[in-house]
Amino acid sequence: MTPTARPNPVINCPLTAAWAAVGGKWKLTIIYWLAERPRHFAALRRQLEAVSDGISPKVLAQQLRELIADGIVTQHRTGTAPAPVIYTLTAYGESALPMLELVRLWGIEHIERTRASQPASSRSTLSCSADRDRSTALPKDLIDRMVPG
Repeated sequence: MTPTARPNPVINCPLTAAWAAVGGKWKLTIIYWLAERPRHFAALRRQLEAVSDGISPKVLAQQLRELIADGIVTQHRTGTAPAPVIYTLTAYGESALPMLELVRLWGIEHIERTRASQPASSRSTLSCSADRDRSTALPKDLIDRMVPG
């Protein structure tokens, strides 16, 4: 069965088209980690579990299928089953990195803004960039290649 891209719910609307492709709880985080380096399914799942309350294999597989259908991610089989499948951003997927970086920077400001109003006991210590300083961006060479001008 060939995966199909999620339909744009509002005809000819670029905002909903973008959200259909990269929206949801996990897709931007998956793209973020694949921007660093290609990963196999289990490594992606471990990374997401390390920085969140976890992702089920079913949900991760669905998110990857949708990203593949939209041409954002590609998969490479390393042998016959059960050999790992390696997931990589496509050139088209890399074109989303400047947007992802802007969302990440806005998210930092939003966390800081809302953190002040939260009781200390409710503040989570999890971060989508668990092994990076929170100010560390995506690889600069990737972003520089994608930003026009």
